[in-house]
Amino acid sequence: MDAAISPQPTPHFEIPKGVFAQTVTEVHHYTDRLFKFRITRPESFRFRSGEFVMIGLPNAEKPVFRAYSVASPAWDEELEFYSIKVPGGPLTEHLQKIQPGDTVLMRKKPTGTLVLDALLPGKRLYMFSTGTGIAPFASLVRDPETYEKFDEVILTHTCREVAELAYGEDIVRICKEDPLVGEFAGERLRHYTTVTREPFARSQRITDALTSGTIFEHLGVPKIDPAVDRGMICGSMAMLNDTKAVLEGFDLIEGANNAPGTFVVERAFVD
Repeated sequence: MDAAISPQPTPHFEIPKGVFAQTVTEVHHYTDRLFKFRITRPESFRFRSGEFVMIGLPNAEKPVFRAYSVASPAWDEELEFYSIKVPGGPLTEHLQKIQPGDTVLMRKKPTGTLVLDALLPGKRLYMFSTGTGIAPFASLVRDPETYEKFDEVILTHTCREVAELAYGEDIVRICKEDPLVGEFAGERLRHYTTVTREPFARSQRITDALTSGTIFEHLGVPKIDPAVDRGMICGSMAMLNDTKAVLEGFDLIEGANNAPGTFVVERAFVD
Protein backbone atom coordinates (compact mmCIF):
# COMPACT_ATOMS: atom_id res chain seq x y z
CA MET A 1 0.00 0.00 0.00
CA ASP A 2 1.32 3.45 -0.88
CA ALA A 3 2.59 5.22 2.26
CA ALA A 4 0.80 8.40 1.19
CA ILE A 5 -2.62 6.79 1.64
CA SER A 6 -1.80 4.25 4.34
CA PRO A 7 -3.51 4.79 7.71
CA GLN A 8 -0.09 4.31 9.29
CA PRO A 9 2.66 6.87 9.95
CA THR A 10 4.57 8.37 7.06
CA PRO A 11 8.35 8.26 7.42
CA HIS A 12 9.71 10.71 9.99
CA PHE A 13 6.19 11.60 11.17
CA GLU A 14 6.18 13.83 14.24
CA ILE A 15 3.24 13.78 16.63
CA PRO A 16 1.61 17.25 16.62
CA LYS A 17 1.58 19.23 19.85
CA GLY A 18 -1.51 18.61 21.97
CA VAL A 19 -2.13 15.19 20.42
CA PHE A 20 -1.99 11.66 21.82
CA ALA A 21 -0.78 8.78 19.62
CA GLN A 22 -2.67 5.66 20.73
CA THR A 23 -2.70 2.01 19.67
CA VAL A 24 -5.71 0.27 18.12
CA THR A 25 -6.74 -2.72 20.23
CA GLU A 26 -9.88 -3.91 18.42
CA VAL A 27 -11.78 -3.34 15.18
CA HIS A 28 -15.24 -4.73 14.38
CA HIS A 29 -17.06 -4.13 11.09
CA TYR A 30 -20.83 -4.29 11.49
CA THR A 31 -21.84 -3.55 7.88
CA ASP A 32 -20.20 -2.21 4.74
CA ARG A 33 -21.01 1.27 6.13
CA LEU A 34 -20.40 0.97 9.88
CA PHE A 35 -17.61 -0.15 12.20
CA LYS A 36 -16.32 0.33 15.72
CA PHE A 37 -12.77 0.48 16.99
CA ARG A 38 -11.10 0.63 20.37
CA ILE A 39 -7.79 2.24 21.27
CA THR A 40 -5.58 2.45 24.32
CA ARG A 41 -6.43 5.22 26.77
CA PRO A 42 -3.77 7.73 27.85
CA GLU A 43 -3.31 7.66 31.62
CA SER A 44 -3.80 11.44 31.81
CA PHE A 45 -6.94 11.57 29.65
CA ARG A 46 -10.14 12.52 31.48
CA PHE A 47 -13.59 13.11 29.97
CA ARG A 48 -17.27 13.18 30.85
CA SER A 49 -19.44 10.44 29.38
CA GLY A 50 -21.13 11.86 26.27
CA GLU A 51 -18.25 14.11 25.20
CA PHE A 52 -16.33 13.92 21.92
CA VAL A 53 -12.72 14.28 20.83
CA MET A 54 -10.96 14.99 17.55
CA ILE A 55 -9.58 11.85 15.87
CA GLY A 56 -7.01 11.63 13.09
CA LEU A 57 -4.38 9.38 11.48
CA PRO A 58 -0.61 9.83 11.16
CA ASN A 59 -0.72 9.49 7.37
CA ALA A 60 0.04 13.05 6.31
CA GLU A 61 2.24 15.97 7.30
CA LYS A 62 -0.93 17.79 8.40
CA PRO A 63 -3.35 15.04 9.56
CA VAL A 64 -7.09 15.45 9.01
CA PHE A 65 -9.05 15.46 12.30
CA ARG A 66 -12.78 14.87 12.73
CA ALA A 67 -15.06 14.91 15.78
CA TYR A 68 -15.88 11.50 17.26
CA SER A 69 -17.93 10.82 20.36
CA VAL A 70 -16.21 8.58 22.89
CA ALA A 71 -18.58 5.60 22.94
CA SER A 72 -17.02 4.03 26.03
CA PRO A 73 -17.95 5.30 29.50
CA ALA A 74 -15.66 7.57 31.52
CA TRP A 75 -14.52 4.65 33.70
CA ASP A 76 -13.38 2.39 30.83
CA GLU A 77 -9.67 1.60 30.56
CA GLU A 78 -9.87 1.86 26.75
CA LEU A 79 -11.59 4.29 24.39
CA GLU A 80 -14.24 3.12 21.93
CA PHE A 81 -15.49 4.88 18.80
CA TYR A 82 -18.26 4.10 16.32
CA SER A 83 -17.80 5.30 12.75
CA ILE A 84 -19.41 5.44 9.36
CA LYS A 85 -17.38 4.57 6.25
CA VAL A 86 -17.40 7.36 3.69
CA PRO A 87 -15.99 6.47 0.24
CA GLY A 88 -13.45 9.14 -0.60
CA GLY A 89 -13.77 10.74 2.82
CA PRO A 90 -10.57 12.54 3.85
CA LEU A 91 -10.42 10.58 7.11
CA THR A 92 -12.84 7.64 7.05
CA GLU A 93 -11.54 6.39 3.68
CA HIS A 94 -8.37 5.47 5.57
CA LEU A 95 -9.72 5.03 9.11
CA GLN A 96 -11.88 2.10 8.03
CA LYS A 97 -8.70 0.21 7.08
CA ILE A 98 -7.08 0.30 10.53
CA GLN A 99 -6.10 -2.93 12.26
CA PRO A 100 -5.12 -3.82 15.84
CA GLY A 101 -1.63 -2.52 16.50
CA ASP A 102 -2.04 0.52 14.23
CA THR A 103 -1.75 4.10 15.49
CA VAL A 104 -4.61 6.58 15.83
CA LEU A 105 -4.16 10.24 16.77
CA MET A 106 -6.41 11.95 19.30
CA ARG A 107 -6.40 15.56 20.39
CA LYS A 108 -6.16 15.94 24.14
CA LYS A 109 -9.19 18.13 24.87
CA PRO A 110 -12.67 16.54 25.06
CA THR A 111 -15.82 18.64 24.81
CA GLY A 112 -19.52 18.41 23.93
CA THR A 113 -23.07 19.22 25.00
CA LEU A 114 -24.44 15.69 25.46
CA VAL A 115 -23.45 15.55 29.12
CA LEU A 116 -25.60 15.11 32.20
CA ASP A 117 -24.45 18.44 33.64
CA ALA A 118 -26.22 20.26 30.79
CA LEU A 119 -29.62 18.92 31.85
CA LEU A 120 -31.86 20.03 34.69
CA PRO A 121 -32.83 17.28 37.16
CA GLY A 122 -35.61 14.99 35.95
CA LYS A 123 -37.05 11.50 36.20
CA ARG A 124 -37.00 10.13 32.65
CA LEU A 125 -34.20 10.64 30.11
CA TYR A 126 -34.78 10.18 26.37
CA MET A 127 -31.74 9.69 24.13
CA PHE A 128 -32.71 10.28 20.49
CA SER A 129 -30.17 8.99 17.95
CA THR A 130 -29.86 8.11 14.30
CA GLY A 131 -27.02 6.11 12.73
CA THR A 132 -23.67 6.68 14.42
CA GLY A 133 -25.35 9.33 16.58
CA ILE A 134 -25.84 6.55 19.12
CA ALA A 135 -22.14 6.74 20.07
CA PRO A 136 -22.37 9.32 22.90
CA PHE A 137 -25.32 7.44 24.35
CA ALA A 138 -23.32 4.20 24.26
CA SER A 139 -21.09 6.00 26.75
CA LEU A 140 -23.87 7.45 28.89
CA VAL A 141 -25.93 4.25 29.28
CA ARG A 142 -22.82 2.56 30.71
CA ASP A 143 -22.18 5.32 33.25
CA PRO A 144 -23.54 4.79 36.81
CA GLU A 145 -24.18 8.53 37.14
CA THR A 146 -26.91 8.30 34.50
CA TYR A 147 -28.90 5.95 36.74
CA GLU A 148 -28.18 8.05 39.81
CA LYS A 149 -29.85 11.02 38.12
CA PHE A 150 -32.73 9.34 36.26
CA ASP A 151 -35.26 6.66 37.19
CA GLU A 152 -35.78 5.60 33.56
CA VAL A 153 -33.56 5.87 30.48
CA ILE A 154 -35.06 5.44 27.00
CA LEU A 155 -32.48 4.97 24.24
CA THR A 156 -33.97 5.41 20.77
CA HIS A 157 -32.03 4.44 17.65
CA THR A 158 -33.28 4.99 14.11
CA CYS A 159 -31.41 3.56 11.12
CA ARG A 160 -32.06 3.03 7.44
CA GLU A 161 -31.66 -0.76 7.56
CA VAL A 162 -32.22 -3.42 10.21
CA ALA A 163 -28.56 -4.54 10.13
CA GLU A 164 -27.50 -1.07 11.22
CA LEU A 165 -29.20 -1.53 14.59
CA ALA A 166 -26.67 -4.19 15.64
CA TYR A 167 -24.21 -1.90 17.45
CA GLY A 168 -26.94 -0.45 19.65
CA GLU A 169 -28.28 -3.92 20.40
CA ASP A 170 -24.78 -5.02 21.42
CA ILE A 171 -24.36 -1.98 23.69
CA VAL A 172 -27.66 -2.56 25.49
CA ARG A 173 -26.87 -6.24 26.00
CA ILE A 174 -23.37 -5.46 27.31
CA CYS A 175 -24.77 -2.74 29.53
CA LYS A 176 -27.34 -5.02 31.15
CA GLU A 177 -24.68 -7.69 31.75
CA ASP A 178 -22.11 -5.24 33.11
CA PRO A 179 -21.21 -5.78 36.79
CA LEU A 180 -21.02 -2.04 37.41
CA VAL A 181 -24.33 -0.83 35.92
CA GLY A 182 -26.19 -4.02 34.98
CA GLU A 183 -28.31 -4.03 38.12
CA PHE A 184 -29.66 -0.56 37.31
CA ALA A 185 -29.75 -0.86 33.51
CA GLY A 186 -31.64 -4.14 33.68
CA GLU A 187 -34.58 -2.36 35.31
CA ARG A 188 -34.31 1.20 33.99
CA LEU A 189 -32.80 1.10 30.48
CA ARG A 190 -35.22 0.70 27.58
CA HIS A 191 -34.23 0.39 23.93
CA TYR A 192 -36.58 1.67 21.22
CA THR A 193 -35.50 1.00 17.61
CA THR A 194 -37.03 2.13 14.33
CA VAL A 195 -36.06 1.56 10.69
CA THR A 196 -36.87 3.83 7.75
CA ARG A 197 -35.98 1.90 4.56
CA GLU A 198 -36.82 -1.74 5.29
CA PRO A 199 -39.81 -3.65 6.65
CA PHE A 200 -39.61 -3.71 10.44
CA ALA A 201 -41.89 -3.90 13.45
CA ARG A 202 -41.48 -0.12 13.79
CA SER A 203 -40.89 1.31 10.31
CA GLN A 204 -40.93 5.05 10.95
CA ARG A 205 -38.82 8.05 11.79
CA ILE A 206 -38.45 8.85 15.46
CA THR A 207 -40.08 12.26 14.92
CA ASP A 208 -43.18 10.54 13.51
CA ALA A 209 -43.23 8.18 16.50
CA LEU A 210 -43.18 11.21 18.79
CA THR A 211 -45.78 13.30 17.02
CA SER A 212 -48.16 10.37 16.49
CA GLY A 213 -47.65 9.19 20.06
CA THR A 214 -46.81 5.61 19.03
CA ILE A 215 -43.58 5.61 21.02
CA PHE A 216 -45.50 6.39 24.20
CA GLU A 217 -48.06 3.70 23.43
CA HIS A 218 -45.37 1.10 22.70
CA LEU A 219 -43.42 1.91 25.87
CA GLY A 220 -46.44 2.45 28.10
CA VAL A 221 -45.26 5.86 29.28
CA PRO A 222 -47.02 9.25 29.38
CA LYS A 223 -46.38 11.86 26.68
CA ILE A 224 -43.32 13.99 27.28
CA ASP A 225 -43.81 16.32 30.24
CA PRO A 226 -41.29 19.15 30.78
CA ALA A 227 -41.68 18.75 34.54
CA VAL A 228 -40.11 15.28 34.55
CA ASP A 229 -38.78 14.38 31.08
CA ARG A 230 -35.39 15.28 29.60
CA GLY A 231 -33.96 14.75 26.13
CA MET A 232 -30.67 14.42 24.27
CA ILE A 233 -30.39 14.49 20.46
CA CYS A 234 -27.59 13.29 18.15
CA GLY A 235 -27.88 12.65 14.42
CA SER A 236 -27.98 14.40 11.04
CA MET A 237 -28.79 18.10 10.74
CA ALA A 238 -32.31 17.35 9.47
CA MET A 239 -32.91 14.94 12.35
CA LEU A 240 -31.54 17.44 14.88
CA ASN A 241 -33.76 20.24 13.63
CA ASP A 242 -36.88 18.11 13.35
CA THR A 243 -36.48 16.43 16.74
CA LYS A 244 -35.61 19.75 18.38
CA ALA A 245 -38.83 21.23 17.01
CA VAL A 246 -40.84 18.28 18.31
CA LEU A 247 -39.35 18.57 21.81
CA GLU A 248 -40.00 22.30 21.84
CA GLY A 249 -43.58 21.43 20.94
CA PHE A 250 -43.67 19.52 24.23
CA ASP A 251 -42.42 22.73 25.93
CA LEU A 252 -38.89 21.48 26.53
CA ILE A 253 -36.15 24.12 26.49
CA GLU A 254 -32.68 23.65 24.98
CA GLY A 255 -29.80 23.74 27.44
CA ALA A 256 -26.01 23.91 27.37
CA ASN A 257 -23.06 23.37 29.68
CA ASN A 258 -23.31 26.92 31.02
CA ALA A 259 -27.11 27.01 31.10
CA PRO A 260 -28.76 23.63 31.79
CA GLY A 261 -32.14 22.99 30.17
CA THR A 262 -34.63 20.21 29.60
CA PHE A 263 -32.99 18.95 26.39
CA VAL A 264 -29.62 19.24 24.65
CA VAL A 265 -28.39 18.83 21.07
CA GLU A 266 -24.95 17.88 19.70
CA ARG A 267 -24.11 19.75 16.49
CA ALA A 268 -20.38 18.98 16.28
CA PHE A 269 -20.83 16.17 13.74
CA VAL A 270 -22.85 18.17 11.21
CA ASP A 271 -21.08 19.79 8.26
